[in-house]
Amino acid sequence: MGHPIIFCDFDGTITETDNIISLMKTFAPPAWEPIKDDILNQSISIKEGVGKLFSLIPSSQKDEMVQYLLDTAVIREGFKEFVDYTKDHEIPLYIVSGGIDFFVQPLLKEYGPFNGVFCNEASFNDSAITIHWPHPCDDHCESKGCGCCKPSILRTLSLTEDTKVIVIGDSVTDIEMAKLGDTVIARDYLAYTCAEIGIPYHPFESFHDCMDVIEKGVKI
Repeated sequence: MGHPIIFCDFDGTITETDNIISLMKTFAPPAWEPIKDDILNQSISIKEGVGKLFSLIPSSQKDEMVQYLLDTAVIREGFKEFVDYTKDHEIPLYIVSGGIDFFVQPLLKEYGPFNGVFCNEASFNDSAITIHWPHPCDDHCESKGCGCCKPSILRTLSLTEDTKVIVIGDSVTDIEMAKLGDTVIARDYLAYTCAEIGIPYHPFESFHDCMDVIEKGVKI
């Protein structure tokens, strides 16, 4: 496989459910649902949509939201073993998430450190939550509205010709990253889209499945 490097999504991939959707179902007014639909059918950008979603929730609910996810979010089976596997085999593991720092960092805390964790950031200084975008699209990104632009992050790293990019994901935020992957491991919406547009992929339900795919290519 050359020198593998892993780019792994967070929401719906490392966690069994999408944490933004979980928060909206619990804390947002009904107006969040048409915004979610607009994101999924790509009639608005991910950046615009996520910003609109969180603007519906008062900043005063920050601590309640964090505690809710710490109590309810389920880490996908095999993730700890997967992280240990990447460390044992010296495979760089980057977490690239369209999620927000106030819940991504606490949920990942016991599993790190990682080679990098990239996500969006939230400000709770105003009455409603404001999302900030520290990882914007570069000139090569066609969408220009990714929010946390995973392909652009990939392009900032010094990858050699024999680096083999492994992409693990599940959602609309992972499609452009999957187009750049040498090996794509996908489930749910990403798997459906890969099949539709002709990107070869390996399905997964647990991180044991991901290890099996990588092991066959790594041949260590």
